[in-house]
Amino acid sequence: MIINKQMEINGLQVQYRIKESSRKDVTLIFIHGFPFDLTIWGNQLEILPENVQGIAYDIRGFGGSESGHCFFSIDLFAADLNNLIKTLSLKNVVLCGVSMGGYIALRTLQRSSENIVGLILCDTNALADTNEAKLKRFASIEQITHGAKKEFAEGFLKNIFSDKTAQTNQDTVDHITNLVYNTKDFTICSAQLALASRTDSTSFLCQVEIPVLVMRGAEDVLMPREQAEMLHHQLNNSRIVNIANAGHLPNVENPTAFNVEMMDFLSQFLKD
Repeated sequence: MIINKQMEINGLQVQYRIKESSRKDVTLIFIHGFPFDLTIWGNQLEILPENVQGIAYDIRGFGGSESGHCFFSIDLFAADLNNLIKTLSLKNVVLCGVSMGGYIALRTLQRSSENIVGLILCDTNALADTNEAKLKRFASIEQITHGAKKEFAEGFLKNIFSDKTAQTNQDTVDHITNLVYNTKDFTICSAQLALASRTDSTSFLCQVEIPVLVMRGAEDVLMPREQAEMLHHQLNNSRIVNIANAGHLPNVENPTAFNVEMMDFLSQFLKD
């Protein structure tokens, strides 16, 4: 059974969705990307077996979670996730993050590796923004603050989906489109600054000893194949998979293929 819950972490109300397990071997925590919320992980929570507990949560400011102050950073998001793990007394945790969620997963591990046994990094990398990327983020903040959210959303969404998704899966397109439009303006702007200011985690990758699955939508134009392969090659114990018929969000665009790879990766943590 999947249940919606809220809890307080450091004075903030955090919304999460949990697929509980009475005999969990591992807890899989799903971390959404920018500017979405926990609902992008519905297809994953639903298929988890009895011995896997699943948790999808809203990052501060997104979905139903409170924002507190607006001085967001990837480091702050990672501190929140570490506190979530501690508050729920979770052991044997696998973090699964897509895009911004991948940055948060890496930084969370870097801050504290206790209780984290594996990573699934989707359509993400360990690099800091280039100057060009920073300027694009600043330009999007200008759009939002000058009342042009529609133009921002249209420009953002045109690069998210694979051709197949855009042409044949209107429900998914509508779901993601609604998430972008419903995300608060200040959250979008604060998160863009967080993304622009994130540190380069490349030097940390060689210190990661736990198993890592690197996944990428084969048609993702936002996260080039070269960056995913760089991430894979710099990790000590990783495997890389390209998900066909998917762009930047393979977990919603091709959930069947995504879930097969996810469960294959999780099998190493499950008891017989």
